[in-house]
This record gives sequence, C-alpha cells and structure tokens, in this order.
Amino acid sequence: MYLGIDIGTSGVKAVILDAGGKVRAQASAPLTLSRPHPLWSEQDPADWWIATEAAVLALPADLRSAVEAIGLAGQMHGATLLGADDRPLRPAILWNDGRAFAECADLEAAVPDLRQIAGNIAMPGFTAPKLAWVRRQEPAVFKAIRSVLLPKDYVRLCLTGEKASDLSDSAGTLWLDVARRDWSDELLAATGLTREQMPRLLEGTAISGAQRADVAARWGMGQVPVAAGAGDNAAGAAGVGVVRDGDALLSLGTSGVIFVATSAFRPNPAGAVHAFCHCLPDMWHQMSVHLSAASCLDWAATLTRQDVPGLLAAAEAATAGSELFLPYLSGERTPHNDPHVRGAFLGLSNDTDPGRLGLAVLEGVAFAHADGLAVLQAAGSRVESLSVIGGGARSRFWGTILASALGVRLDYLADGEVGPALGAARLARIAATGASVAEVCTRPPVRESIEPDPELAERLAPKLARFHAAYPAIKSI
Repeated sequence: MYLGIDIGTSGVKAVILDAGGKVRAQASAPLTLSRPHPLWSEQDPADWWIATEAAVLALPADLRSAVEAIGLAGQMHGATLLGADDRPLRPAILWNDGRAFAECADLEAAVPDLRQIAGNIAMPGFTAPKLAWVRRQEPAVFKAIRSVLLPKDYVRLCLTGEKASDLSDSAGTLWLDVARRDWSDELLAATGLTREQMPRLLEGTAISGAQRADVAARWGMGQVPVAAGAGDNAAGAAGVGVVRDGDALLSLGTSGVIFVATSAFRPNPAGAVHAFCHCLPDMWHQMSVHLSAASCLDWAATLTRQDVPGLLAAAEAATAGSELFLPYLSGERTPHNDPHVRGAFLGLSNDTDPGRLGLAVLEGVAFAHADGLAVLQAAGSRVESLSVIGGGARSRFWGTILASALGVRLDYLADGEVGPALGAARLARIAATGASVAEVCTRPPVRESIEPDPELAERLAPKLARFHAAYPAIKSI
C-alpha cells in the first residue's frame, strides 16, 4: 500500500493506493484561510499538520498498517518562513495572495534575465516577491528567517524532520533556474537570500527521508520512506498519466489549470504562461493558471443561498440570457497577470434569476480557460484533448460548456476526482520500489468523453467575444 497526501487550500486529502494501482481508501480534513487585508491570503502552517494527521487517521487502520511509502503533494508558492527553532515566524502567505505586485516590478528590474532563468513573469503569487515584501514591510521577521519552505515541505518537516523539496514545486518559487533544475544564486540574492536558507532539491520520485518514529506510532505504520513528491498540478498530472510530451489535463479545483507535459523547457512568459519542471526526471510542463475556478461555483451558491448541486440544477434548467460573469474573484494570472482586477456580473436584467447567474458563472470560468488554452497554443502546444481532474470534474453539464468553449474533447477518467493525492501515492510507489514511470503513471480508464457541441459553441461565441472586450473595460475603472 502507498499513502498519498495532498495539502490543498481548502483541505488536506489522504488516499491509499494498492500495488495494483487501485484507490483503496480516501479521507479529508478541512482548512480555512484568512484574508485580513485586501489582496492578502494566509494560513497558519500548524493547521496543515493538524489536518494532515486528521485525514490520515480517518483512513482504515488495517490499510494504514500496510503502507510501504508516503508521497506528498501540495498547494504551490506558499511562503512558509521558519526561524532558528524551525517554528513559523508568521502566517504563511499563499499562492492567491496579491500584495507583492510592486515587488514583482522591482525583481524584474534587479534581474533583467529573470524571465529567461525562471521561465516565468514575476507574479505576486510566486514565493520570491512575497519574501521581497516581507523584507520591506516586516524587516524583523525577514532578519529572523533561517529557512523558507513550501506548504507540503513544511508538512514533510513535521513528518520526517527533513528540509527538502521537489523540482516541480520549487519551480514555482521564482528562485529556480528551471532549465538547469537548480537554485539560482542570482535570483536568491535579488531577495536577500542564499541557498543555505533553501531546502535541498530532489526529483519527485526520490526518497526525501523516513517517517519519524513518533509519527509512525501515531499513524499505526512503520517508519516508511517519504518521496519528494510534487506541486499539486504536477502530482495531478502523474495521477492521470500526463507524463509524455503533449499529454494534457484540465484541473478544476479552487483554481483552474490547463497543464501540458513537455520533453523540453519551453517558456512563454509574454503570455503569462507558466513553464515549470515536471515531478519526473527530464520532463517539464507548461500551464495556464486561473486563480478562481470551482471556487466561483461555491461562491455563487453561497450568494444565491443554495448548495452547489442545487445551483448546477438551476443553471442547467435556465434559459440562456445576456448575463456574463468575469471570474476574477482573486485577480488573474493567465493571460492578464493582474492581481488587482476583480470579478463582475454584466448584462443583468429583470429576468435574471439564480439559475441564470449560475449559468453565467459556468460559462465565465470556461471562457477564462479558453483564454488560457489560446496562449498555450501560441506557445507551441498542440492540445487535442484534455484529461479532467478535480472536484469541478463531477458535472457533465459544466463539461459540455467547457468542451464547447475550448473546442477540444474532455476525457473524464476513473478516479479523476481524487486529484493530486493519487499522483503523490504513485510517486511514493516509484520511490519505494524503483518501478518505472511508464509502469506506474498509467492513464486511468476513460469513464466518459465529452465532445464539443457545435450548436452550443456557436451560441457561446458572441459571449466569448463580449468576455474579451470586458476585461480591458473593467480594468480601466
């Protein structure tokens, strides 16, 4: 048995995978985040460990006792700042925090080659600008920093006592030379840090350490090895077999991602495309990233005072109208790189009801992903189909809207909703057994496929044109 743990934004998920690749059990524990000021998004690192233990201990004891290795996945970019005693110095600053926009411009000015080295535009969501903000705004905290870890790597520290990270997650810090797969001393120096404050780097399939004896005893298992693991998107890709050049997935979680595996480093920072290391040796990937995806549906359900299934049913029964939704509740990355823009409903009328609002939300998130796919294609990626993962993958109605807006087939896979925890468990199996990526990271069976609906695509086209016109209009005000 192999245990995969995913430290997400809204919760921690744990799954147990057997030697045949079947998911035998899964459990989760919730997390909350804090927004104490506009643009801020933070979590207490201690809560990640509390939720991790709660999720793992909710799994059947007999399966836990048979676990042979553990893999970790997690939300990317989070700045977890530790002092000399390895305790957090402040709440972690998360991936969807937008406060460090001024520091992004400063970093690009300080390192003219930043985009070539890191493969990405400096964005407030990345880790390096957050540290530049702390250096400027909280100098006493910055001076006390002895280590900087990403969220899953803080959990690794609690689990093993080791400070290590994998390359896919570390590529999202803006400190990595992504082509060379190593820390960049030049980029670190631009934020006043050195590689001595960074965790050691490993491929995702490598062993990072062993479980501490006290944790193993509480969890009812031996002191098993812990794989380096992956950032959430790369782990999700490993979980559904997106491991060869040109393989692609659509992830519909809190955020939304289109992920394309590549056999070489292919950056396109001009289009706000992310180019990162994959969690597998000698592989990279491109991503379009949208900060709000399935979270928009949760928000709209709360707004209309119903649950998500109720809102989906109302949206499916609604008559399409003029309503248009811009899903920029937390700003946007691809293609706008704009932490300040905010969401909007346009085209409301006396006929607007909760169902039509819900339908506009589903369409708006689909339009944002169409923008992302367009810049990936401009970067040289050919995408003919997308494997769908994440909690938002459960709605076939939304899938039809997405396929029609994107113009590509969507493949819904068995266990696709398990997400990054499945990939983490697969990486644990490779680390523990030495099995090949081809053997372990296979594509799950296709549960169903959704082809674009030509009539729906024709109906959506004018709305997509309005969507493109709306961003510069709301940005100007």
